[in-house]
Amino acid sequence: MKHDFLGRTLAVINDLSIQEQLFLYEKTKQLKKKWLEKQDLSEFMINKNVGIYIVFIEPSTRTKESFINAAKFHKKAKVTIFDSNHSSFNKKESYLDTFNMLTGYSDYSIFVIRSKLEGTCRYLEQSVSKFALRNGLPIPSFINAGDGKHEHPTQELLDEFTFLEQNNFDNSFIHIALVGDLLHGRTVHSKVNGLKIFKNVKVDLIAPQEISMPSHYISQMKENGFEVRIFESIDSYLKYGDVANIWYFTRLQLERMGEDILEKEHILRKAVTFQKSYLEKIPDNIKFYHPLPRHKLYPTIPTFLDDLPLNGWERQAINGYWTRIILLSMFGGALKADFDTSKSVKEIKEDFVVKAPIVDGTHGVQKEGKRGIKPIENGTVIDHIAKGKTEEEIYHMIMKIRKILKLYDVDSADGIFKSKDGVFKGYISLPDRYLTKKEIKKLSAISPNVTVNIIKNARVTEKYRITLPPRVYGFEELRCKNENCISHPNNGEGIKGSFIKNKEGKLVCEFCETPHTFEEIWNV
Repeated sequence: MKHDFLGRTLAVINDLSIQEQLFLYEKTKQLKKKWLEKQDLSEFMINKNVGIYIVFIEPSTRTKESFINAAKFHKKAKVTIFDSNHSSFNKKESYLDTFNMLTGYSDYSIFVIRSKLEGTCRYLEQSVSKFALRNGLPIPSFINAGDGKHEHPTQELLDEFTFLEQNNFDNSFIHIALVGDLLHGRTVHSKVNGLKIFKNVKVDLIAPQEISMPSHYISQMKENGFEVRIFESIDSYLKYGDVANIWYFTRLQLERMGEDILEKEHILRKAVTFQKSYLEKIPDNIKFYHPLPRHKLYPTIPTFLDDLPLNGWERQAINGYWTRIILLSMFGGALKADFDTSKSVKEIKEDFVVKAPIVDGTHGVQKEGKRGIKPIENGTVIDHIAKGKTEEEIYHMIMKIRKILKLYDVDSADGIFKSKDGVFKGYISLPDRYLTKKEIKKLSAISPNVTVNIIKNARVTEKYRITLPPRVYGFEELRCKNENCISHPNNGEGIKGSFIKNKEGKLVCEFCETPHTFEEIWNV
């Protein structure tokens, strides 16, 4: 049983269990108390040769300086800081090669990474770990300090700790309003799972439709058991009543918006900016929070609020230092838990290629031929392609199957016909061509819910019904549709796409967590 956190990675907030997050918050509480009382803090310090690398490929001030100071708290650690403007990471050099080399320079390494490319830490966790194992090195830790509009898990740690402080460390219930750019704000995206430390959660989402929370995050909140309410402006929220006692604001991230949204900038700002006239409409016990920095000209929390009791964002920002000290303490081996900290790996098992019974051994392609399929003596017939779709959609799916599986048989036949239940479906007939098991598995992700018939001597000898697999990976043609994902072909790392099926039947990118339909994962 493992009790330390060595070799662990924090790419998304879910990488730490609720028990592990509560452990971190309890240790942070103890650290702050001992510091205030001027007690010895050595129990929290890393005491061995650990290399802490602060790698900010994207410019940052507050998060970067917070991590630098948190790293320097650990006096025996070797702290290396990379400048985003001059480091090799911005010279088209391979991320993987660079981090592989850095891993060999200390007895143990912790990498704190800020990147525009989403999923960077997950990719490095998987790939650098293989390098370390090959060379007998300790597996390093990776900490995501913000990746694109994906997640910001260390911000989530300091936020949740601050919420707990406000609640006197009672995690039985939280009512929180998330206000601002919920479309691009990675700090609010992390709350989808970060708020699970509270046993009961009520979330009010306040944003115009153009910058509203993505639907897949709302679905995840509801799946987590949160009560979710949606409002288009602060004004409409206050008119509704039942106001949260915790408000979490984010700035409008104009640099990530298209021209169509920028044209409405004034309207969007007004909807999510707190006005003086609202003060008389809110309860006395409210605290406002913000990940900072605020926009200097158009802050969603205007500066006239700084001296009021509802200012919680300043204490929130300071808490970033304390929570990051403890996170580094955990990953650097200074703190051990009294419970098992082994990283749980979910084994995905699902039968998606099922051998179907053949009702009558004499039924073969000749019978199918009466409905339009070209009879063959030996080979494969792929049937029920895109059943229920339009004829044009079926045709495109047939072409897609042929292109991805490289089915260029000259004398084969394709077709579309209407089945007995009155809907269209397609088929591909492949004389003297048998699909391998790998090709059948690949087909299940290209066009699930088809039937594969193995024909020998004009009879169906084997029949397989295939559905969407639990995981799709390892194929050259896969690609994430998110252009900011580290696995996207345009980003030059040569990473093959990898997708995991969620409960809604969508395929979620393993790196950036963008959901896809099965039609969207193929780069054809």
